[in-house]
Amino acid sequence: FSAEQEAQALRKAMKGLGTDEDAIIETLTKLNVSQRQQVLITYKSTIGRDLIDDLKSELSGNFERVIIGLMTPTTMYDVHELKRALKGAGTDEGCLIEILASRTNAEIRHINENYKLQYGSTLEDDIVSDTSSMFRRVLVSLATGNRDEGTFVDEALAQQDAQALYEAGEKKWGTDEVQFMSILCTRNRCHLLRVFDVYRVIANKDITDSIKSEMSGDLEDALLAVVKCMRNKPAYFAERLYKSMKGLGTDDSTLIRVMVSRAEIDMLYIRREFLAMYGKSLHSFIKGDCSGDYRKVLLRLCGG
Repeated sequence: FSAEQEAQALRKAMKGLGTDEDAIIETLTKLNVSQRQQVLITYKSTIGRDLIDDLKSELSGNFERVIIGLMTPTTMYDVHELKRALKGAGTDEGCLIEILASRTNAEIRHINENYKLQYGSTLEDDIVSDTSSMFRRVLVSLATGNRDEGTFVDEALAQQDAQALYEAGEKKWGTDEVQFMSILCTRNRCHLLRVFDVYRVIANKDITDSIKSEMSGDLEDALLAVVKCMRNKPAYFAERLYKSMKGLGTDDSTLIRVMVSRAEIDMLYIRREFLAMYGKSLHSFIKGDCSGDYRKVLLRLCGG
């Protein structure tokens, strides 16, 4: 890998009349996040221009969004997406849920630090001013990045938690949402998987079915996302991708975010889950749903 070579290749692709989009896709998708950051610096030092500015002036639309996403360091990409989800009229609740339910404690801590540096306000303050009621409390809880990340399963506590969830929902008239939140947002993954097993025995139904019947709207979506991420994170993302493309119209924001943010983390597993869940490959879904350079770059990120 030569940062200088790649920087020159990108400059060549953008210089003069017309842009060589294929060359840009080729260059950027074969590099990883840290290599792209090196190219960014080298581009400035050897060519004396800002690579992001050049890309923005040459590209447009969803294709531009993917390329700029690839050029953004992982944490900053999440920070920008969270800010986009919170600012202006209307909130992109799906984006908030997806990022906060799926990132690790360390990732969330980095997001919080960088968010404050970038925007001068804390992520928590922005969540509080933009969301309401129980949904707000779940997001605030997830945004603290304080989940137990051990692997210890306390059998007695698992029984107790499962019983508490049952009594907070199925067993009573009305729902004690706080009980759901405090268990689902703080316990470690291994412990929760055990809780879900015990719950099935006690309630005679799956925890996800109970959440669906007891909750609604954003709160339901948030708690379901937490459960799905605990059980199988790649399957959660496979479902996010599927829903972004099925039916009429494409939810490009979600499609781009998942493809860019998971490309180097678990894309292989996401592809496997996608095929198992929907009987079609992610590759064929993207191919049928997108077009042009946008399709090309997404297919490169998908691989396979």
